[in-house]
Amino acid sequence: MSLLLIAKNRDMNPWKDALLKEDPNLDVEIWPRVENKERVTFAVSWKHPYNVLDGYPNLNVVHSLGAGVDHILNDEAIATPVKIGRMVIPSLKAQMAEYVLNAIQNYRFHTSRYVDQKREGFWSRHDQVPKENCTVGILGLGEIGEVAAESLLMNGYPVLGWSRSKKEMNGIQTFSENELNSFLSHTNILVCLLPLTKETRGILELDLFKQLKQPAFLINAARGGHLIEEDLIYALDTGVLTGACLDVFEEEPLPNHHLFWNRPKIMITPHVASITDPKEASALIVENYKRSLSGMKLKYEVDRENGY
Repeated sequence: MSLLLIAKNRDMNPWKDALLKEDPNLDVEIWPRVENKERVTFAVSWKHPYNVLDGYPNLNVVHSLGAGVDHILNDEAIATPVKIGRMVIPSLKAQMAEYVLNAIQNYRFHTSRYVDQKREGFWSRHDQVPKENCTVGILGLGEIGEVAAESLLMNGYPVLGWSRSKKEMNGIQTFSENELNSFLSHTNILVCLLPLTKETRGILELDLFKQLKQPAFLINAARGGHLIEEDLIYALDTGVLTGACLDVFEEEPLPNHHLFWNRPKIMITPHVASITDPKEASALIVENYKRSLSGMKLKYEVDRENGY
């Protein structure tokens, strides 16, 4: 039996080295150079080419390199019996919490405006956005969302959380699926950390932005598919939103001609909020590989119906 590493435009050799260090007895192959497709039972993927995995007759598991699994669920060639695993490790949670906190601090202290002013040689002070105008609402209280919420609370921010099913968190007011409007009406800074599903695709749209408490700011570090891009532009132009920080996009890399590049109210980062470390991730991958060989349930196994 062998384990396959498959990703577009990414060097997977560091992943192979990390897995073999975790377990030297593994048989690890890197796509597209696969000696025997029939031996592959477990694939580790990040945005693999669609329909490629259809040629592996004994594939039992496709495991994501990251927390997101939409790139796997969207591949119709991966048959329903194939299990799907997602990446949940401490560093991914910590990185995301730090990214969100940094984005909020940059918003409050006008960091991007000062960077532009330095480039122009222009001296001008801007009032900080007070914390009382910075109630943070986190869309998605999963493994990563909970840690981000707790981090913000520890840094003195009022924090709200919304999830499909109601969660209980100390010091954080939480809302369930049918309480979205109430959640939005108390939120100044909206942070999207949702999984991308049929229900959440396009959730970041104009009508939702209009329900936010003013002044309102958007942070999307989940998936580009959550955002209706035209609605964001309109919301910024009409003052519904004062700004946005985006780490994810429908098309990545973001095309050079995209409207977002020329918008000073939009901070852009190239999908760097939370990056998987092969050395840390290899332990989970190896454990789930061995679980799959024994017919056991995976750690962080995805419910196909829910999409996470």
